Amino acid sequence: MAPAARLRLLASCRLFSALIGTVPRCRRGQPARHRALAFSPFDVMPLRGMRLYNPVTGCSLLVPGLRGLSTLSSTLGSGAGEDEIERIRREFEDAKRNYLSIPAAIKDMPKMDPQGIYVNKNVKLDDLQVYGFDYDYTLSHYSDHLQCLIYDLAKKHLVNELKYPESCLQYDYDSSFPVRGLYYDKLKGCLLKLDFFGSIEPDGCFFGRRKVLTNVAIPYVIGCLALLSSTEIKELYGTRHIGRDQARQLVGLMDVFCFSEACLIADIVQHFVDAKLEFDAPYVYEDVNQAIQHVHRSGLVHRKVLSEPQKFLLKNSQVFRFLKTLREKGKKLFLLTNSPFYFVDGGMSYLLEITKWRGPEVIYFGDHLFSDLRGPSKAGWRTAAVIRELEDEIGIQNGDSYRFQQAKLGIIHDLLGKVHATVVSTEKGQVYRTLLDELNAERRQCRSGMRDLFNSSFGATFLTDTGKESSFAYHIHQYADIYTSKLENFLSYAPESWLHPPHDIKIMPHNAKVPASLFSTS
Repeated sequence: MAPAARLRLLASCRLFSALIGTVPRCRRGQPARHRALAFSPFDVMPLRGMRLYNPVTGCSLLVPGLRGLSTLSSTLGSGAGEDEIERIRREFEDAKRNYLSIPAAIKDMPKMDPQGIYVNKNVKLDDLQVYGFDYDYTLSHYSDHLQCLIYDLAKKHLVNELKYPESCLQYDYDSSFPVRGLYYDKLKGCLLKLDFFGSIEPDGCFFGRRKVLTNVAIPYVIGCLALLSSTEIKELYGTRHIGRDQARQLVGLMDVFCFSEACLIADIVQHFVDAKLEFDAPYVYEDVNQAIQHVHRSGLVHRKVLSEPQKFLLKNSQVFRFLKTLREKGKKLFLLTNSPFYFVDGGMSYLLEITKWRGPEVIYFGDHLFSDLRGPSKAGWRTAAVIRELEDEIGIQNGDSYRFQQAKLGIIHDLLGKVHATVVSTEKGQVYRTLLDELNAERRQCRSGMRDLFNSSFGATFLTDTGKESSFAYHIHQYADIYTSKLENFLSYAPESWLHPPHDIKIMPHNAKVPASLFSTS
């Protein structure tokens, strides 16, 4: 179809949508709401010559053929697109005036429970007869001093044993840099944060300590970070989406012990960049990972922790109370930890054989989605992820500041959708582009505001900057039937409780969705 014909079609469809008005739409158990119909040329083409009835207005309308559409479009005039842009701009200005302050409705929204148990698959606690546990960051939790210790010991191993430059010793662990669920690209040397569908988050790509952005046209500097341009990231990956072949070169950093590893990898890469030294990204990962494994397997970390337990270990009497409660209820308990998959898999098979436990009767608690939970999940055990960060992140999401930014972002996305659907003439295109630029700038500001509430480098563990779920959240769906922030949260639930996911949540049950309708733009 010629471009002019497509323009006429789209304009006619817009008029058609306006004539149709709104139709009621509701969920079960909720009051009816109204949603404006939005037609594209592809929606209307199959309807040509049909008569549609609108139950709201009580009117019927004959959908015209191509000749009729052409006649309708001529009644709109050449300025229809520009008028629509001006209407969207007024709506944008009204919205900006409305979100100068936090709406009272946000404060009235229900809050998620930071100590709650969140459910991906139904679990009936009364059916569980056997409880298994990982040790580190499941039964026991550590202070931030442990990450500094692991980082320092691994750094010294790189210099003393693997002959890295002594200048690498100048770096220190930075607790504000990493989050759980990152990936290291062994081929390109980048640390990545991916979304639920395996795409690189726009502000979630670091080369060393240098952030690679996908939404800017030229390099610029924020603080001490030199940010790379969208051209550079396109040269690296071609697109934000990570394909199956590219995914083979990624290494997941999924547990809390990976914080020190991610930070050390980034610092070593940055050191080579600053020193203008050539390096092979795969060897950086192998060397850092070898150093991290050495400090664990050699006993260096364990001896240091045991020499100063008050410095590294966090006391928690509630864990003992939880375990005691399980024993009083006649449950069997076991500890299975620090083992590779083939060993864990063999151990589980042996346990099931000698104890005659059935898989669904056993639940295993761990903090590492791959090492701890993937094997038990495949063996038919029930699985529970203990994610310490969950408590803080829910607290932030419950706050007015986060919900305010999320609601603003929803408005901006709605307006951007309207702008992209608007056809404007070539000579008036500058008005369209100006509004589009303003909306995109406002969107970046909202996303940055949401990210900085969590972690200034990578944002939230469970969410991307757009408020959608991260790749880490995807793996929780895969391998965890339930997840919570700490074991003792189960003390608030009766032993015969039946845990089931809420029916109105499609992805992560702890993420409350803040509707843009909280703001009135009328």
